[in-house]
Amino acid sequence: NFWKTLQQSSNSFNKEELKIPSIPSVQRNWDLINVERVVRSMTLTSELDIARYKASVVPESNAWLNTLPSKTIGLLLDNNTFRISISLRLGTNICVPHTCICGTQVDSSGIHGLSCSMSAGRHSRHSSLNEIIHRSLASAKYPAVLEPVGLRRDDNKRPDGMTLVPWTKGQMLVWDATCTDTLAPSHVNLSSKTGGAVAESAAEQTLGPWCREARNFVECLGKRIASITGEPRATSYLRQKISIAIQRGNAASVMGTLPTAIPMEEIYYLL
Repeated sequence: NFWKTLQQSSNSFNKEELKIPSIPSVQRNWDLINVERVVRSMTLTSELDIARYKASVVPESNAWLNTLPSKTIGLLLDNNTFRISISLRLGTNICVPHTCICGTQVDSSGIHGLSCSMSAGRHSRHSSLNEIIHRSLASAKYPAVLEPVGLRRDDNKRPDGMTLVPWTKGQMLVWDATCTDTLAPSHVNLSSKTGGAVAESAAEQTLGPWCREARNFVECLGKRIASITGEPRATSYLRQKISIAIQRGNAASVMGTLPTAIPMEEIYYLL
């Protein structure tokens, strides 16, 4: 049959040229062979490209790609956000070079907005992440409050949220949602060596990786939601919501570097 013929013919080829999976009936095993071949052929010399690649292979950075694009549940990315998300992942040009509102020159990659202190997207992303955690805790029957009054961190700032009932071992859960820039000049040296390394000092990275504590927390929260709702995919859905919020924040950060313009809305006014 065809399978025996293929095995016999493979003896005349170099093993690197023709590799047959151990379980040939699974399509994924055949795809992995080609993926591994493409990865071996890649030559990445720039620290930015290396950091981008290492971040893209971390499992949680791909969650938004597996999301059902539903407008009803708020998981549909608009065309511009999707374009920017894909461009950041692949390293293609996003915009023409221009001057950011902070005065810094922005190149065609547009990545300056991800770390700019004046970018508007950072605040929207922070709020979205906190809202997702807050609502997810409510789904697991853990009421929580955002920015609790009377509670201060070591830097004299309030945490982002706290549960009103014990989370584990009789203690309340206190969280801070932070997202660092994978490609920031101060981080790229570290992120180009290990995927997700920058996230270890925060919670998430702009290109997707999470720190160990964030992964454990989302896994635990997802299981508790599943036990209440009976939905076994609760953890996967929670990862996707967080990943989508990060992509929207990235797009808003990139667009926030562009100069503002006054739209000509008068043309829509009909007398």
